[in-house]
Amino acid sequence: MQRDEFLQQLWLDYIHCHPDIGALSLWPLENRVEYCVLVTLNRAPYQAQRLLPALYHFGYRRVGRHAMADRGILANVLSPGNDDAWIVLIELQLDTLTQTPRRHLEALVNRSHPQDSRGQNLLSRGRPWPMPDWATFQQLHEAHPLAAWLAIMGPRMHHIGFDCQRSGHDIAEYADVIAEAGLKSGDQALLPISPLLDHRYYACCTQRAVFAAGDEHRVTTGGLALVQKRLSGTRERAAELLLPQHTRCEFSA
Repeated sequence: MQRDEFLQQLWLDYIHCHPDIGALSLWPLENRVEYCVLVTLNRAPYQAQRLLPALYHFGYRRVGRHAMADRGILANVLSPGNDDAWIVLIELQLDTLTQTPRRHLEALVNRSHPQDSRGQNLLSRGRPWPMPDWATFQQLHEAHPLAAWLAIMGPRMHHIGFDCQRSGHDIAEYADVIAEAGLKSGDQALLPISPLLDHRYYACCTQRAVFAAGDEHRVTTGGLALVQKRLSGTRERAAELLLPQHTRCEFSA
């Protein structure tokens, strides 16, 4: 698999999960996504350590590692080396959860089919374990919203970000259009955002999900972000400035 195919698989999986966002016609076709936020967890075979070599194979280079202990996550920032989308790979640290929700999520992961635990497309293959029941989902959500999200979605793309400046428009213009399309602006608590960026997050419309016991509930499964550099003269890509410097930590490799 090459990078173009990998990114296409991510995009197709994303719009399959979020058809309301896929239906938006806000950007010209040549305007690329600025960054993709992918979410996984630190249990084999889905931990970042196992996924990073495949991303390196696609030509990505890790340029930053960020620790956010208060959110229970580690983030790896990867540069494509060209105009392609950057990748922010978020890894939920299950050991930061209390015992009961951690065991619930580990039990789901342990039920993954072996065939769904191999290959370079682990981030676009869909949920590799059975759907939890609604009560388990609620318990996980109370413990950590990202744990609940992973339980029903599996390791995959959580949201994408567009740099408004690269498309030649102000962030306020796009915000108005997105509001007219029905997407609601909300607090994106997944990541802390650098003060160097104007950042706005929009949750996708709720969708009906069928849980293990057959009951159906509406849940939110991702979203869309708009970003714009506050200092337009900087040479860095917006994705490079996304996370605050104080969360950055040293890494080897």
